[in-house]
Parts: sequence; C-alpha cells; structure tokens
Amino acid sequence: MLVQQILKSKGDEGVITITPETLVSEAAQTLAERRIGGLVVSRDGTKVDGILSERDIVRSLAVRGVVCMTESVSDMMTRNPVCCARQDTSDAVLARMTDGRFRHMPVVEDGKLVGIVTIGDVVKARLEELSMEKTALEGMIMGH
Repeated sequence: MLVQQILKSKGDEGVITITPETLVSEAAQTLAERRIGGLVVSRDGTKVDGILSERDIVRSLAVRGVVCMTESVSDMMTRNPVCCARQDTSDAVLARMTDGRFRHMPVVEDGKLVGIVTIGDVVKARLEELSMEKTALEGMIMGH
C-alpha cells in the first residue's frame, strides 16, 4: 500500500503545525486537546522545520524538570526529521520508523508538507492488506 492511500483513508483534516517559537507548554496543550502524539514544526505551515513528540517532552521533563515547559519548541524539536513521499510504500515507511525508533513521519511533496503518517496508520494499513490477502487466498483454496 502507498502512503497516498493511507492519507486518503485518514481523510482531509490537514496537518496541525506549530511554529518554532511556540512554548513547549502550548505544544503539550495542543497534543492533549487533539489527542495526538506529535506535531510538525513549521515557520510557514508548508516547510517542515522539525517535529515534536510527546516522547520529546517527557524525556526533557525527566532530565531538566518543569523549566523546559517555558522554553520554545525550537529548543526541543527534532530538526530535519525523516520524511516520506506519497509514492513510498507502507513497508518502506514502517522500516524507516522502526529503524529510527520514531512514530510520526511528515509526508512531503516538492518540499511542501502534504500530510503526516503515524506508525498506527501504517500498521492499520498493513493489517488491512494482510486481511485482504488472506481472504483472497482462502477463496482460491475453496475454489471461489
């Protein structure tokens, strides 16, 4: 399955972005309100400058304490995150996520942000593919 198909199945809600100047506390609030695990950091809403995840915030809290909540996202974000394209396969994206130990991947086309996929999105797509393959194989075995 292609990333393009995963994005289509997610609907067209757009990608929630924050600016590098956003306070970490505001980013945490957005993550909690939207019930999501990561935010793309972008100065203009189209170019990916970084990514901030719940894990980034929790790790910083553990090491530095609550003071990190008053700092800007640019101090904590992962710069130049690994991105994918609409034409990438779900297997390739899953491999990159697993190897890099991250759960969110911006989708970029011609240097512009067009979506985001999560490890949950990719696993769901893969499970749907496996279910369809299983049904097709059972049909072949049963002679249907």
